[in-house]
Amino acid sequence: MMLLGPDDPPPFEPVNPDGKACALLVADHAGRAFPKSLGTLGVDPGVLDRHVAYDIGIDAFSRRLAEQLDATLLLHRYSRLILDPNRQLDDPTSICAISDGAIVPGNARLTAEEEAARADAFFHPYHDAIAAQLDRIAARCPAPALLSLHSFTPVMRGFARPWQVGVLWRDDGRIPLPLMEALRRDPEITVGDNQPYSGRNEHGYTIHHHAEPRGLPHVLIEMRQDLIAADAAAEAWADRMAEIFAPILADPALYQPLQAVA
Repeated sequence: MMLLGPDDPPPFEPVNPDGKACALLVADHAGRAFPKSLGTLGVDPGVLDRHVAYDIGIDAFSRRLAEQLDATLLLHRYSRLILDPNRQLDDPTSICAISDGAIVPGNARLTAEEEAARADAFFHPYHDAIAAQLDRIAARCPAPALLSLHSFTPVMRGFARPWQVGVLWRDDGRIPLPLMEALRRDPEITVGDNQPYSGRNEHGYTIHHHAEPRGLPHVLIEMRQDLIAADAAAEAWADRMAEIFAPILADPALYQPLQAVA
């Protein structure tokens, strides 16, 4: 069962493929495309502009950050409503029939064959590309950094989230700790340490699958969507974050597998 036709965009887009940084940037939820074979899954048109369909603002933010850091970026091009590439394939939230109150008729009662077809089209090629890019960078940097870029809705279930930036991590603090320290020097920024989500839960896939088993330095960043919804604002925040990331990523000692760190 082939879901992507010749007129559909590829599942991911490489940006700055010859970047010289010892880091790979990924944006799992940047895209909002749908293949012709699936249409828009029968959802209400207004849902396609909501956070349940894609990470608002993260496309422009990620592109600018990749440019400023001279890093390669992989952008997933399809809506997370089809399949969430940052979930294990057997996770109940990998393909949701209801997402934050939005009904997704095209995701109801899928067969195993239909789920596998989505994984073949939208999951495996993207993660194969991440692995290949990390291997490519590792040829010149022993343990390249993986930066996973996301955005979060400013209000969830009636709660106004106060953080401008969330830093998600589990056991490896090599990037998260100096990053949060630098962010907190700016009195205008409220930093979420494993907020609004936690890097210690088992729902995520990209970091857990690609970085942790190899001991790669890593972090998952969450930017609040109202701050980066406009392209100009997203680029301004990317410039701000690039200044903070630059000295952290400039340390040659960072690029060693975790087990080799004293």
